[in-house]
Amino acid sequence: ARSQHYDLVLNGQEIGGGSIRIHDANLQKYVLEEVLKEDSSELQHLLDALSSGCPPHGGIALGIDRLLSIMCGCRSITEVIAFPKSLDGKDLMSGAPCSISDEDKRLYHIEPVLPNNDKNVQ
Repeated sequence: ARSQHYDLVLNGQEIGGGSIRIHDANLQKYVLEEVLKEDSSELQHLLDALSSGCPPHGGIALGIDRLLSIMCGCRSITEVIAFPKSLDGKDLMSGAPCSISDEDKRLYHIEPVLPNNDKNVQ
């Protein structure tokens, strides 16, 4: 397989990476159906957009936590993570995620819309 991928490396540590995305509708359909064995009809909007003449496009994502750990001389990114979470995804400092009080719902004009009359979600 051929691709256009790139990594940004600092002192042997990867701090970012990205790629040029598929911008050909026929190639994207082939990858979806033949390689991934997915139903391409679910992404027909993407295929339609690509068929309209989408230019080559790409992006990069930076690992800010990793970059900060290098800049600060830390051995692990856990020392610089801005919003650490527990293993079950909770923020131990703020208690998030949590329920919204009735008072806050009134104050901020929040009215939850629950699917299928699900009373367990708040």
